[in-house]
Amino acid sequence: MTNRQRAQLVLVLGALIAIGPLTIDMYLPALPAITSGLETTETAVQLTLTGTLVGLALGQLLIGPLSDVVGRRKPLLAGLAVHIVASVLCVFAPDIAVLGVLRVLQGLGVAAATVVATAVVRDLFSGSAFARIFSRLMLVMGLAPILAPTLGSALLAWTDWRGVFAALAVLGGLLIIVAALKLPETLPVARRRRGGVRATLRDYRGLLNDRAFVGLVLVAGLAMAALFAYVSGSSFVLQQQYGLDEQEFGLAFGAGAVGLIAATQFNVRLLRRFTPQQILISALIAGTVFGVLLIVIAATGFGGLGALLAMLWLVLAATGLAMPNAPALAMTRHSEAAGTAAALLGAVQFGIGAFSAPLAGLFGTGSVPMAVVIAGGMAAALAVMLLVVPRAALRDTVDPELAIGLH
Repeated sequence: MTNRQRAQLVLVLGALIAIGPLTIDMYLPALPAITSGLETTETAVQLTLTGTLVGLALGQLLIGPLSDVVGRRKPLLAGLAVHIVASVLCVFAPDIAVLGVLRVLQGLGVAAATVVATAVVRDLFSGSAFARIFSRLMLVMGLAPILAPTLGSALLAWTDWRGVFAALAVLGGLLIIVAALKLPETLPVARRRRGGVRATLRDYRGLLNDRAFVGLVLVAGLAMAALFAYVSGSSFVLQQQYGLDEQEFGLAFGAGAVGLIAATQFNVRLLRRFTPQQILISALIAGTVFGVLLIVIAATGFGGLGALLAMLWLVLAATGLAMPNAPALAMTRHSEAAGTAAALLGAVQFGIGAFSAPLAGLFGTGSVPMAVVIAGGMAAALAVMLLVVPRAALRDTVDPELAIGLH
């Protein structure tokens, strides 16, 4: 694969992965407006975020195995079409219940983009090469969390929250055109899975019997829980507790995403000197320590908003180091069923994220509940990494760099 082909692939796959964060994050500045506009509660509005994450989790469990059977392109294009339709219907949602259901459908649609993009990377790369490409993808994907709240805030300056969903429909339409024209099929017929539902269940059973794989998937999911606790709680904390307006919130949220992106790109340099598991363990230790300090700052008010944002930045940076390496270690173990493995990985990540998103809201929308969930996610991920994932299995996981190339 030439450098130009690799760059184009990273851009296309990055755009596919980005539609998920855009769908999740773009309406965040509008959460208080949706609460008042639909005459509902803050917890109910946070559950619309949970609905998207549930759709992402369930959709990946279905689409991942399907992509191993019929190839990557067909499920991808069908999923993007579902996302477009659901986004259009969100514009006309009459109440919070309908909006919640449509957000689940949005999640089901973007699940195709998430799982297919990950499977395509595993079709073409392995081991440290996978981690490097995934880090590059997170650079492209990382623009989404930065731009999404800012774009949402800009839209809210001249339209209401329904206009955000109209914009998501337009973005989905552009992406389905790009995917149809620029993404080749990376799974040839000879490598596709056969055997129907029974074979799919056998694949899932094989994955679940691999203790190292399950442990690494849980680590990735718990790190994602910390991230989504920030995503779901920051809008209320920064706007209601600290008095930021919608535009200021977009800038503050983007600053956190900068930390996440910077860490994922620094990970590429670290991989030249350290193994993925060394980086992962170090990142989880750092994230746990920073998470505890975040609780202290939130509880005491020490340093005010500046200290809170700085500690959030450090926690997100630690998460940015963990997020490429846990999936790389997990996915390298099962190249024979990359779609199914990516589906289980994504389902656990977004499933745990769906649980963590409203968890802080159940105990209030202040900074302390958000900080506790963030720190708890990082601490639990570290515990799983140290207690569940066998060290010997990790030594066998890191393959030499492999670039299979486009088929």
